[in-house]
Amino acid sequence: METLQATFFLFVFVPLVNPAPPLQQESLQSYEYDTDVSMGSLTQQDYEMQSKDIRKDGTNVSLDTSLMLQSDDQLDVPPTKDTNLPTCLLCVCLSGSVYCEEIDIEAVPPLPKETAYLYARFNKIKRIAASDFADITTLRRIDFSGNRIEEIEDGAFSKLLLLEELSLAENRLVKLPVLPPKLTSLNANQNRIKSRGIKANAFKKLTNLAYLYLGHNALESVPLNLPESLRILHLQYNNITSITDDTFCKSNNTRYIRTRMDEIRMEGNPIVLAKHVNAFSCLRMLPVGTYY
Repeated sequence: METLQATFFLFVFVPLVNPAPPLQQESLQSYEYDTDVSMGSLTQQDYEMQSKDIRKDGTNVSLDTSLMLQSDDQLDVPPTKDTNLPTCLLCVCLSGSVYCEEIDIEAVPPLPKETAYLYARFNKIKRIAASDFADITTLRRIDFSGNRIEEIEDGAFSKLLLLEELSLAENRLVKLPVLPPKLTSLNANQNRIKSRGIKANAFKKLTNLAYLYLGHNALESVPLNLPESLRILHLQYNNITSITDDTFCKSNNTRYIRTRMDEIRMEGNPIVLAKHVNAFSCLRMLPVGTYY
């Protein structure tokens, strides 16, 4: 009888201690730029897995309750840069990625030092300071789309030696900051940038830059010294009125060809491109725009 009882106890107990399936790691490809991904499902999945009752000493304590016991004061503080609220309670942190989207923050939150990908879209951030990323040397991608950014200190991104992708789309910028050296993609669509807000050599040393999006701004001319690495250039819906033979090509070298340039968009500008045929002699395809 004692043997049967022990066997029955093991039969009941084993299912209760089965470990939960491991949390599936996020796919970074789901957050490529121009892909509209809702954070709702990601946040809900994370919450559902963590909000299961925590069994301790035979007493069930919910996640919400445990957090309140840890620090009642922290959860009552507004989510601004000056608070002590841990970023990974305010945002979602997964495998070196920090998602702070649509939570109405007004400044860049303190980031874990291992952060490689920061998504802070659709918030109320107005300014980016050099100190925001002073200790974060691992950043590879930053997305600030849909904020209210009016000012970026010149040193804010220049020391991010691994940064490859930067999106500042849908903000209120009037000029571009100093850009990091290994940047491959810059999206500054839908801002208020004028030509004087882009330094003459802003892109010259960016030898990896392949995608440059400056559509829907207030540019009066095409930016100077575009790198040879450039593949896609969007300048649609600006105030560009003229271009020269050296804008894309080299007037003193008739054999020069821009072999990597695949697309230039210039529609919506007050310029008739047919009047500047020599400006496109080195291109494999004519820019998109008005020709008559």
